[in-house]
Amino acid sequence: MTRIAAVHGALAPHQHTQHDITDMIAKACLPEGSDRRVLDRLHRSARVSTRHMTLPLDGYDELKDFGAVNDAFIAAAVPLGAEAVAGALDAAELSPRDVDLLMFTSVTGIAAPSVDARLVGRLGLRPDVKRVPVFGLGCVAGVAGIARLHDFLLGRPDGVAVLLSVELCSLTFQRDDISPANMVATALFGDGAGAVVACGARRPATGPVVVDTRSHLYPDTEQVMGWDITGSGFRIVLDACVPELVRKNLAADVDGFLAGHGLAREDITAWVCHPGGPKVLEAVEEALALPDGALDVTWRSLAAVGNLSSSSVLHVLRDTLAERRPPAGTAGLLLAMGPGFCSELVLLRW
Repeated sequence: MTRIAAVHGALAPHQHTQHDITDMIAKACLPEGSDRRVLDRLHRSARVSTRHMTLPLDGYDELKDFGAVNDAFIAAAVPLGAEAVAGALDAAELSPRDVDLLMFTSVTGIAAPSVDARLVGRLGLRPDVKRVPVFGLGCVAGVAGIARLHDFLLGRPDGVAVLLSVELCSLTFQRDDISPANMVATALFGDGAGAVVACGARRPATGPVVVDTRSHLYPDTEQVMGWDITGSGFRIVLDACVPELVRKNLAADVDGFLAGHGLAREDITAWVCHPGGPKVLEAVEEALALPDGALDVTWRSLAAVGNLSSSSVLHVLRDTLAERRPPAGTAGLLLAMGPGFCSELVLLRW
């Protein structure tokens, strides 16, 4: 079976308090002299203390159009991605030339050649490394990416596969947009990267084992979450019904998945959940009837760095392995939801 040999997280260079970010967003998005009480309330209720951003707060004023925004994405994504992958390979005690597959995911910028291609020479990966750049999965891509590494390694049990996520969410904040979706996005999202090194069954490695994966796309939910692509860039689509979709669907998905392996929720010793936001996390806790503290690592990640889209669950996985140390041989569950609307589940054995 696939083994997760290492997980490494990286953060954008400029750390700011939630209060300072709120002030920046008020100046950028609200008409001069307008009432900012709704913005302040949304930012306070996000339960985020600090976030890392790609640029200094005053640097966002210089991004006049989508082209400038995307140039900033490429300029920052390549070194941040290199940091994440190099850190993960070092932790796994592997060389860049050991890597057989590099999967790259992001939903906050585009590049051709893709970011993964730009990293091959920089990191010293083999010229024949297989590359899979993925766009569009959004927050779910951290879990979905691990699942797809597992799919690859089932056919290459002697292989090494790397997932890289880079999400520079602050570059997608829309100036002069006072829509509730944009206000919520500016309250929650931060900038960071995460990398996972996974090894096939014939490759010696330590770390949790991927037992199985499951994907579920919910019908007639395409307009719930995603982007509208505009002249100014990615304008967020975020429907208020997301927590209700979680309450309606998640328990049946999780229970059916676990039952196929003779497990129930009480058998899970660590829940590695994407920090979608307070309302979503509360819906997850309610839908699954989780015990107190089950999502503590996720809540702490949300407070410390915000929602990093697909990178967030990788940071939560890293912190779970470092802090909680689940009992060996027990089961864990990775879960995330994202555009589609969809869920991804990965069953682990610690």
